[in-house]
Amino acid sequence: MNHGIHTIDTGFVRPHFDAAYLVVENGRGAFIDCGTNHALPRMLDGLRDAGLAPADVDWLILTHVHLDHAGGAGELMAQLPNAKLVVHPRGARHMIDPSQLWAGASAVYGEAVMEKTYGRLRPVPAERVIEAADGHEVNLAGRTLRCLDTPGHARHHLTVFDERANVCFTGDVFGLSYREFDTANGPFILPTTSPVQFDPQALHASIDRLVALEPAAMYLTHYNRVENVERLSHDLHVQIDAMVAIAETMQGDHPDASERHEAMKEALTELYGARAWAHGWQGNRDDLQELIGMDIELNAQGLGVWLDNARKRTP
Repeated sequence: MNHGIHTIDTGFVRPHFDAAYLVVENGRGAFIDCGTNHALPRMLDGLRDAGLAPADVDWLILTHVHLDHAGGAGELMAQLPNAKLVVHPRGARHMIDPSQLWAGASAVYGEAVMEKTYGRLRPVPAERVIEAADGHEVNLAGRTLRCLDTPGHARHHLTVFDERANVCFTGDVFGLSYREFDTANGPFILPTTSPVQFDPQALHASIDRLVALEPAAMYLTHYNRVENVERLSHDLHVQIDAMVAIAETMQGDHPDASERHEAMKEALTELYGARAWAHGWQGNRDDLQELIGMDIELNAQGLGVWLDNARKRTP
């Protein structure tokens, strides 16, 4: 039973890479995440396929404001006349005025790449934005969607717990599980750090908090529904510790930042590859790079920033 939960492939990067969700209850809808501006036609198609019109949507809930999850929020909200946007208090200002999000990402990728990849960010009117503190409850036609503060990947991250379906919409806090890695042993999973706000202790705690709810499944942005919650959470904990260990062993070995980054990427490739092959995955190293090369790059960035920040905090 899907409990009125619809998965929408936003089309970002490749098929089955980036998901948004539509939850339907008694003819009313709530979107959870929305992808980039380029996902707008897919979001509206998903709504129509579920038998709803834009005026039937009451909520757009964002797990966090990274652009693959929230970049299209302004354009989507412009199509939903009755909807409110629900977002972590730390992320609300970036939806009302996305200029800082745009400037930060453009400084890294360049304006042209940003336009092509995400589309220009549209502000959401402040009166349509609701800040969801920990425990905030969204009422979808009598169905409770509870927002839980779950840092670790980002400080502005929340998870949506759907009491009716007994599932969590986890954004990135419960890792990445691409369907290409599924084997007879079930889904494969790995953590995602984000480039600037990785906090391993907070991530461990957030994962434990979600598992304590005893959900039947997790709905990941990358990608879709996974069960085996206990086993996957154990795999995440083991890998977070292994990633931290990799970073800590490189503190003095690579004084040059770019050299350290490349060494970190190589070590992460070895870690994830060994685990994927032990899981029964039949791909080779080139396949691994094609499927998670971008994630390895981002995780290496995240570990590097975490390591540098940890040094600054050490007396």
